[in-house]
Amino acid sequence: MGERNSQTKTIILSVKAQGENNRSVTALSPDLGIFYATVYGGPKSKLRSLAQQFNSGTAYIYTDESKRSRKLSDFDAENVHPTLRTNLYKMWAANLGAELVMKTKCAGDDKTSFLLLKSFIDGIDACDEAGARLGTIRFLWRYLRLLGVQPEIHECSGCGSELLIQKNPIYYVPFQSAFFCADCSSTFSDAPDTIQVTSGGLKYLAAINELRPGEVRAMKIEKNDAYAIKRLVYFMIEQAGGSKLNALESGAGIL
Repeated sequence: MGERNSQTKTIILSVKAQGENNRSVTALSPDLGIFYATVYGGPKSKLRSLAQQFNSGTAYIYTDESKRSRKLSDFDAENVHPTLRTNLYKMWAANLGAELVMKTKCAGDDKTSFLLLKSFIDGIDACDEAGARLGTIRFLWRYLRLLGVQPEIHECSGCGSELLIQKNPIYYVPFQSAFFCADCSSTFSDAPDTIQVTSGGLKYLAAINELRPGEVRAMKIEKNDAYAIKRLVYFMIEQAGGSKLNALESGAGIL
């Protein structure tokens, strides 16, 4: 009674020392959500070498429900994401994704959070750094949608004009959680933290919502447009999380 073995698809989010030889892992599964498990074994343990941060695969778990504890019995690492250990940007981006999922408790949707994070980590591992930077924007924008806080991007919240064809700058006003055209934004000229974007940047965000992932990856975006929407999604994701994210603070010069 109270003991069982199970298996589930898993991403290892973090690994910490537990005693002299053991490790405690925080992991994400579409079935269990965020869970914690102990990895037993010294430095030469095969399991310990497989259960590394950001590795994904099938976890074999022994659960003792009477003690409310889990042990990682085995881990079939299907993707070890080697470039996350050799590229500083990718490492910080993956940490940002993991921290976000943990802090928001998967936005109440374990399965979708798992799919989004796995696709993100797989994607940035497979591309160059420039592609990874755009991949981070796409992941964060999709996660904002999962959180239910993506603002309307097609129409000005003030006058209803079409934003994606605007030639003048467009402004995101945080206390309204909305975008405004240049004319309407003058009403909020003293509003704090207003962020300027362009129609090109908003078109890219719209494409993330409306096109297939492969089609969005193939799109070109101007550097100034990409920088503006990066600032936007970083700001919005911290607002949605309710506090500063350690990855954004510590990796400020990298992310």
